[in-house]
Amino acid sequence: MLTQRALLFRLAQLGGLFLMACLGLFDLANGLSNSGDVVLLQVLSAIATAVVWLRRHRQGSTRLPKVAMALAGFSLLLTIAVGGADHGGSYGVAEAVGLLGVLFVVSRRGDPQWAIGAVLATGMALGFLPLRSGPDSGMVILGLAQGLAGTAVIGLGVYLRTLEATRVRAMDTVRAEQRAEFARDLHDFIAHHVTGIVVQAQGARFIAEQDPKRVLLALEQIEAAGAETMASMRRMVGVLRDPNAQPDAPLTPLAGVDELSPLLEQFTSSGGPLARLHLDGSTEGVPVEVSTSAYRVVMEALTNIRRHAQGARVADVWVRRTPDWLLVRVANDGLPPKAGTPREAPGYGLVGLQERVRAVGGRITAGPGIDGGWVVDAALPLDQEVTR
Repeated sequence: MLTQRALLFRLAQLGGLFLMACLGLFDLANGLSNSGDVVLLQVLSAIATAVVWLRRHRQGSTRLPKVAMALAGFSLLLTIAVGGADHGGSYGVAEAVGLLGVLFVVSRRGDPQWAIGAVLATGMALGFLPLRSGPDSGMVILGLAQGLAGTAVIGLGVYLRTLEATRVRAMDTVRAEQRAEFARDLHDFIAHHVTGIVVQAQGARFIAEQDPKRVLLALEQIEAAGAETMASMRRMVGVLRDPNAQPDAPLTPLAGVDELSPLLEQFTSSGGPLARLHLDGSTEGVPVEVSTSAYRVVMEALTNIRRHAQGARVADVWVRRTPDWLLVRVANDGLPPKAGTPREAPGYGLVGLQERVRAVGGRITAGPGIDGGWVVDAALPLDQEVTR
């Protein structure tokens, strides 16, 4: 399904294509009787430009500006070949509109190293185009006007390119911050368990001669703690490497699924909708990275409910444990946003959640519920083998 933005873009493309078709018919009607070969070449060039700006191009494409330079070269050669002779037809209005479209997509999507040359060549072709009808003052002024229009189109393309680059950088920053936060959580967990292992080992050495049976119990606890720590490290090391991490950062208590009840109570007591927790299955033995991720999913979802769920009275949180997965759902009964209603500028909370959930091999979705409101669903694997 196309988003509203993509739909508007497609409609704009269709509108431009319809305009070019009408102008192409105008060129044909005014040129076939006097200079059929020239006008056919002009229409062919216009069709070639439409093929370029109608296609979807990846950002930083090198092929796009190369094709644009080839089209600009063909247009300039045709202008030189006509030589300013009055052939009694249109100079190629449809081709001019097509070149404007090429200027836009090149400045919007083209590789920067190639785009500069392509923009200059296409701008020259656009500005010299009216000279096909003669080098009189009217055609020169028209050429200057087309050059100014091309400059405006280039500015629009560069502006949209800058906006997208800013958005991508912001999303990358959020992802990096989320991964760094996750790394700190893992650091806290490992530090806690390693400290416990050291303490238990020291105690076992102290009581070894007095009560050997208690030594066996301590060794079992050390084994369990070490196995849990190594399992978490195997799942996460290589995924969360950060060369700028500070290993001496202060330790903070980890919040997981067992701390959801206080979180919901605090949410309700601070003026939010009534938050209800529904647990299905035991939370004992849930891997720490899964537990903390589930907690963060619920916390971010509750924050969004407070900010965006108008009229919400209840926020339900379901946590269900299956043999392989920890399933989390957060839903509210607020009013869905009306179509066309302006909303606040979107943040990047969901982007951070997607990065955190993806880091543990899970998946997350968010969207309007069947009965209204908004629903966030997350599936977190208890064992990495189930995601392979």
